[in-house]
Amino acid sequence: MDFERLFDFLETLNANNSKEWMDENRKEYESVKADYVKWLEDLDLKLSKIDEKYYSSSGKKAINRINNNLLYHPNKPTYKDHFGAGLDKRPKTGDFYIHLGIEEVFVAGGFYKPKPELLKSIREAIDYNGDEFKAIITSETFQEHFGGLMKDDDKLKTSPKGFSQDHKHIDLLRLKSFAAMKPFDRKDVLSSDFKDKVIETYTAMLPFRRYLNKAVTV
Repeated sequence: MDFERLFDFLETLNANNSKEWMDENRKEYESVKADYVKWLEDLDLKLSKIDEKYYSSSGKKAINRINNNLLYHPNKPTYKDHFGAGLDKRPKTGDFYIHLGIEEVFVAGGFYKPKPELLKSIREAIDYNGDEFKAIITSETFQEHFGGLMKDDDKLKTSPKGFSQDHKHIDLLRLKSFAAMKPFDRKDVLSSDFKDKVIETYTAMLPFRRYLNKAVTV
């Protein structure tokens, strides 16, 4: 995979962000996208050998649309400045997300601002066995890779409905997002072992994602 070409395309697209330009350069976009889809499919295959419960999907299903949703965000540019892809995305669970952008490169997973019913399920799981979740996110491996949970600026200032203010895990119950992220830089992506680094990150995040996915499906 020629990631240098991918970044070059994104930078040029960002400087000429219009449907007219994309129409004129559609062939290049499709070629870059096809290479990335192939890379994702190889990664998908490798991850399926690590996790027996892995939910495999094609690269075409994994990759996100590059168009912004202008219906809900009319002030955004026509096209995104990144390629996003979600792997191991069993229906109604959190995926393993890869973000390759001109401003940000990161791998993330979990639930970022989930719907109320999912958030309720996660809180109920923490109420039931929060010690297990706490042990996961404070483990040496998790801290080394992610430094803890992603910062949640939208968290509650009081206890959520149905939970005591003096609950032993009130700090977790107040959260509205349960996500972890590992940042990379472009040099990482262009290195020959980038896929290995992504696989290592997937493995480090697996107990965290398994806990949350079990919370919303059981």
